[in-house]
Amino acid sequence: MAIDCPYTGIVDYRQVALSFAQDFQEAGGSVLTSFEVKDIEMAGESPSRSEDEMKYPIVIRNTKGEEVQCQYVVTCAGLYSDRISELSGCNPNPQIVPFRGDYLLLKPEKCYLVKGNIYPVPDGRFPFLGVHFTPRLDGSIWLGPNAVLAFKREGYKPFDFNARDIVDVITKSGLIKLALQNFSYGVNEMYKACFLSATVKHLQKFIPEITIRDILRGPAGVRAQALDRSGNLVEDFVFDGGVGVIGNRILHVRNAPSPAATSSLAISGMIADEVQQRFKL
Repeated sequence: MAIDCPYTGIVDYRQVALSFAQDFQEAGGSVLTSFEVKDIEMAGESPSRSEDEMKYPIVIRNTKGEEVQCQYVVTCAGLYSDRISELSGCNPNPQIVPFRGDYLLLKPEKCYLVKGNIYPVPDGRFPFLGVHFTPRLDGSIWLGPNAVLAFKREGYKPFDFNARDIVDVITKSGLIKLALQNFSYGVNEMYKACFLSATVKHLQKFIPEITIRDILRGPAGVRAQALDRSGNLVEDFVFDGGVGVIGNRILHVRNAPSPAATSSLAISGMIADEVQQRFKL
């Protein structure tokens, strides 16, 4: 049995994001890249600060010592949302646990087998969609993703490793409890990540003609999964501010449920409403 939805569309989300950025810039905004935030703090009253500067009481400072001054701050920091929110005094929970999703590529001569998006029925216990077939605008077909623990927040390769990230995951989050509660699921995902034949067997449930000779290893993404101390996956929005005066001028979007890209415009409207209420704009 299957549900046919012939009007499902696909987009190049990089182009969507660039279009959002262009709209923002045309409205008078600036986009700064390679600006790794180190501190968010209230600017002290100093004789050296002009009256105009005093209108912007928050200072965001990066690792290079560069600063941006502003009246209000909204952060949507993805894989670093917990660490960024802690800069304004927020509770460290929920912690972000990175899950890498590996994709496979269907060889060009076999792409004719896939006529549209094919999704399995998702497991309601987890926020992952399961391995699915995704046609791309360039004609390629992506198969995946799986869901395995990444050993680095930006760990897009299997052997990427960061000691701080791993220590935080083990000591601060509820990952161990999650792993114990869902041991068989985790082992199965790790097994499929290591052995292509296991993934192919799963894919054959939908297209029996696919064989291991028809696929190649492809790119990977990393999901910023919020996890509480009890090992529960956080599946709803989490908004936070912080403590003290600065907490009244900051909105941290610490978690946004999937599918965030598909729902980006609706989510942005929800965040805008939250901004108006919190900051009384």
